[in-house]
Amino acid sequence: MQEEILFEEKQYIGYNKWSILWRTVLAMFCFVLYYWSENPKPVDVAMVEIPASPVDENSGQLFFLMGIILMALSLILIFVLHIHTKIIGNSLILDGLWTSRKVKIELSNIVEVKKVKYSKYLLNRPVYNLHFKNKIRFFTQGNDALELTDKDGLKYRIGSQKSDEFMKVLIDLTPNNKS
Repeated sequence: MQEEILFEEKQYIGYNKWSILWRTVLAMFCFVLYYWSENPKPVDVAMVEIPASPVDENSGQLFFLMGIILMALSLILIFVLHIHTKIIGNSLILDGLWTSRKVKIELSNIVEVKKVKYSKYLLNRPVYNLHFKNKIRFFTQGNDALELTDKDGLKYRIGSQKSDEFMKVLIDLTPNNKS
């Protein structure tokens, strides 16, 4: 008999702000180099001389192709699942990319649940099961996270777009919760 899913959230790698910014900057760099190769004459602009293009015309076309490929990759990554968070029965299950191990956290071992800001930085890299500074981190997008502490003092920081709903379900299911 299959148990009922009490909470479910899917986070996709293509929505991460850091990744979007990085791919867009690289694509814009490729498009600027393409434009520069198509218009190779030196230009004087506000006391700054822009020299002639150092790349030939064929290289410019290659940069244009690379820019298009980067933009297409950004579109494809919108559909790639990074973290699938589920609460089934008395377990929190975090399932990652096809190469990641499934992480199962028993809610009976959780002693504290609190809502926190994931990081003080605006742009954060997506992580799955990252052990860093005595915390295990799971994050794709957003600013909010839940910090779970188990009986052994181990902390899990899980980024979520639905942090209020996630916290409500966790508080209802954790009998030892002191928050």
